[in-house]
Amino acid sequence: MTPDSPPSLRQVPHERTFHGDTVNDEYFWLIDKDDPQTTAYLEAENTWTERATEHLADLRDTVFQEIKGRTQETDLSVPSRKGAYWYYTRTVEGKQYGIHCRVPVRPGQDDPPMGDDRPGEEVLLDGNELAEGKNFFALGTFDVSPDGTRLAYSTDFDGDERFTLRVKDLTTGEILPDEVTDTHYGSAWSADGSALFYITVDEAWRPCRVWRHAVGQAGVDDVLVFEEPDERFWVGVELSRSEKFIVIDANSKITSEVRVIPSDEPAAEPVVVTPREQGVEYSIEHHGHRFLILHNKNAEDFALAYTSADSPGEWVELIPHTPGTRLESVDAFARHIVISQRRDGLTGLRVMGDGSTDSYDMEFPEPLYSVGLTSNPEYDTTSVRIGYTSMVTPESVYDVDLVTRTMTLRKRKPVLGGYNPDDYEQFRDWASAGDGTRVPISIVARKGTPRDGSAPALLYGYGSYEYSVDPYFSISRLSLLDRGVVFAIAHVRGGGEMGRRWYEEGKLLAKKNTFTDFVACAETLVRHGWTSAARLVARGGSAGGLLMGAITNLAPEAFAGIVAEVPFVDPLNSILDPNLPLTVTEWEEWGNPIESSEVYAYMKAYSPYENVEKLQYPRILAMTSLNDTRVLYHEPAKWIARLRAVAPEGDYLLKTEMGAGHAGPSGRYDSWKEEAFILSWVLDVLGLA
Repeated sequence: MTPDSPPSLRQVPHERTFHGDTVNDEYFWLIDKDDPQTTAYLEAENTWTERATEHLADLRDTVFQEIKGRTQETDLSVPSRKGAYWYYTRTVEGKQYGIHCRVPVRPGQDDPPMGDDRPGEEVLLDGNELAEGKNFFALGTFDVSPDGTRLAYSTDFDGDERFTLRVKDLTTGEILPDEVTDTHYGSAWSADGSALFYITVDEAWRPCRVWRHAVGQAGVDDVLVFEEPDERFWVGVELSRSEKFIVIDANSKITSEVRVIPSDEPAAEPVVVTPREQGVEYSIEHHGHRFLILHNKNAEDFALAYTSADSPGEWVELIPHTPGTRLESVDAFARHIVISQRRDGLTGLRVMGDGSTDSYDMEFPEPLYSVGLTSNPEYDTTSVRIGYTSMVTPESVYDVDLVTRTMTLRKRKPVLGGYNPDDYEQFRDWASAGDGTRVPISIVARKGTPRDGSAPALLYGYGSYEYSVDPYFSISRLSLLDRGVVFAIAHVRGGGEMGRRWYEEGKLLAKKNTFTDFVACAETLVRHGWTSAARLVARGGSAGGLLMGAITNLAPEAFAGIVAEVPFVDPLNSILDPNLPLTVTEWEEWGNPIESSEVYAYMKAYSPYENVEKLQYPRILAMTSLNDTRVLYHEPAKWIARLRAVAPEGDYLLKTEMGAGHAGPSGRYDSWKEEAFILSWVLDVLGLA
């Protein structure tokens, strides 16, 4: 029977005391995933959400068909050359997942094979076959050995990001007996393909161990190559582009350490490039006789140096620190270096020739855009592949000749149904935060959208981990724009859009800047005539979901609706529990409220769950997943329950994917359906349903 009111939730006293402060967390029991009452409650919430949105069924189907109708379902990525093959992924109409393929490079073939004529196509892995009969499917590793004869791949069928690693013999098509369970993302092959390096996690889901597996040698135990005991650090492993070194990196939020192993000596002991120094971050890239080192030692926005690859030691400066120009990554090729950077809120690429300090910046025509390197597996090349997009330009792939500087467009993502970028406009606006900081806003709207405050709008934000939400194109967004909705991105502090200081001013004891920046952006959209508070919806996910929860308490009158996806809305209780996944590694991002009473009080003052009051909240849609290991499902479940108990006049919905993880449904059609669900709810809040 369909309920006529939202489900009620029992309250069980559960007190915690820190720094003399005793708090009752009456919904703490929801953390028990195996409790039948937990499952029953989540399913009851799903039933209520279905009931409360059943009037949107036709609109949901319409939006889904719009997304599907604008997408070229049978498609092909631009093939990337590696050795004797072109590698690519293709999709087929009606199938949920990509098919990973390769074809041999034909004599004299310099351009990627983009048409239907791809003789000798070899299917390496078909995600649809792997996912058959499963509700969820994700790949963690997809790694072809240097000689092209073996494929390491790992699969997750639950969404909890714990993968099973397997090896396929590409000469015979046979799946080898080698199988390793409970692995993490990342892998690296030895030069001859005899050894495979992989990562496992501890009980708190922290990737902390690197192992070496002897492929095809039954009975030979895997060897522990490196273990990171410091719970603040995560570990990764990869093969350098030059294929000369296995690179093992250990990173906390603010400190790094890198080890290397010659790929032709896989049993050798790892060598530390530079010992860790608290507060110093660095990464390496092998380039001939040297390791390039991107670092922030006495360089807030990072600088580039190098050291000997044969005997790592003293650093020699290559690109000095320039305040305001954030160097984000470096990619080395046989005769060139490409530096990914950002300045004035925009991404960019700088090219430097080998053995020279001369450099040039690639130039792009639009005032707002995002650009970066994409798949570039070849080391010995004078051409690189880049991805480019803007709020009105679909994802575009270019090959750039680093010598002549010519750019060749290989593909622009098709948008079916007659999409014309000239029908839309993108803008950069600026909000003024309470402390006078200017906060950039990226805006896109259909031409002719009124600027008198009458238009509906959706404002998106994130603002954590120095992650930047740069201008991007979205097919699903067209379903909003074509209905007159303005779409905007608030580039708030805590992200990395304006450099390292932008991040530093939105973390730890400055975290509230993230929230007040977002509210300032919302108020600016209203003041500048883009929309009105009564027609403005906010959206964010994960740490951006914390942002959504915080602004509902901070300025509920500024928004008509809130979409919070896998939201981190109970941060204080989570960060107080070092046994939960990721907690200890997060202390350098949020602070340690266990040891510091100041951090405790600060976090309690902004935590959405701790600060629910009897207010008139905007309408709220919270989306979560039962198997999420990054933001546990119980956080939004507790938040919605407390909202209903404390401020019962509001309209709050909780939707839980019962067989997915942090990223939600895994298949593309399922993802489109979920997006159509969210967008139809947004349109309903905006009065456009």
